[in-house]
Amino acid sequence: MKAYFGRRYMLSASHRLHTGALSAEANRAAYGKCNNPHGHGHNYVVEVLAGGDVNAETGMVVNMAELDEVVQEKVLDRFDHSNLNHDPLFVNQVPTTENLCRAVFGVLKDAMPTGKLEYVRVEETENNFFEYSGS
Repeated sequence: MKAYFGRRYMLSASHRLHTGALSAEANRAAYGKCNNPHGHGHNYVVEVLAGGDVNAETGMVVNMAELDEVVQEKVLDRFDHSNLNHDPLFVNQVPTTENLCRAVFGVLKDAMPTGKLEYVRVEETENNFFEYSGS
């Protein structure tokens, strides 16, 4: 029987939405106030959903403590209190929250202790959220 386990994490990070592929004017038009040369920050909520068979011995899809360790090492230690523009994952792409969501999925996908990573959801504000479930 397939079941799901979801967990939420918090991280704070800054970014500037800007690409060298566009002129300064086009960057301002595309990204508005998020193109501020000094950047801006968010308190992100990152939701991770694991799915899989319920282990007959433990009764769990994934051990919460093990998932917490993986998320701490792969996501929080890397992105919390950082400038996303300086992370190697964003050297060739704009650190939009869509791309952050994809990046978090990418770093967690093969690191899951058990179960399958079903999706990553990132809430940027109380009104904006992004979700990625792989390609």
